[in-house]
Amino acid sequence: MEIITKPKEMQAWSEAARCRGETIAFVPTMGFLHEGHLTLMREGRKRASLLTSSLFVNPTQFGPNEDFARYPRNFDGDCAMMRTVPVDALFAPAPETMYPPGSQTWVEVTELTQGLCGAHRPGHFRGVTTVVAKLFNIVKPHYALFGEKDFQQLRAIQRMVVDLNFDLEIIPVQTVREPDGLAMSSRNAYLSPDERRKALALNCALRAADALYRSGQRNVEELERAARQVLESTPGVAIQYVSAVDAETLERPLAPERPIVVAIAAHVGATRLIDNMILGR
Repeated sequence: MEIITKPKEMQAWSEAARCRGETIAFVPTMGFLHEGHLTLMREGRKRASLLTSSLFVNPTQFGPNEDFARYPRNFDGDCAMMRTVPVDALFAPAPETMYPPGSQTWVEVTELTQGLCGAHRPGHFRGVTTVVAKLFNIVKPHYALFGEKDFQQLRAIQRMVVDLNFDLEIIPVQTVREPDGLAMSSRNAYLSPDERRKALALNCALRAADALYRSGQRNVEELERAARQVLESTPGVAIQYVSAVDAETLERPLAPERPIVVAIAAHVGATRLIDNMILGR
């Protein structure tokens, strides 16, 4: 695996590959990899002749009171995991490389990012879409793979790609879960054993809403209530939001036949976790 730290060098690597007729799949990460990341990478390995990834803890998507400084990092371990896939090239820039002095340009998806996490993390998605746009221009992939666990992020990036005419395809990959149902996340490392057990309430809440949906219920308030009751009955889980929205627009469903996603954000102890489920799938 080639490790590249400079944007110009990464662009040159990708341009040379494209000139040879290669296709490039790309999985951007913030590191501290788990099986969810590796699932994305294995899918990318199937899609293209070359697989690239990035490892960059993006400071612009963290708020002033969030966990940027303590976000888990393990560069050597991440590289070892990538080599098992294998990844052909890793782009691992320094923050000052991605945001040199004088940087003042942002990329923002305005409507899809208003609710859900966007309502609670001002500026977060502007940081996400800006860094992903930069990574797309640097890595020059044909395919980019994103997990559905960060559902609002996925929809925002899909919208950005359409609106800005990026010449690539976004490949969504379903959420990868632990055997007990907990959605895999780098932030799970923050959880104590007791908090880890309590965190299972998020998946249980989603399954409760899904069971109600499968029984024929389409009223979004009732679906939310079913999920909320599970969370409220679990001590140590503090709900930030439970929302049932249109799976494409992330707005309140306008028609009963449209797919619905229930999205949850909650704090378990000091750790903020998110999860979601497209109902009836």
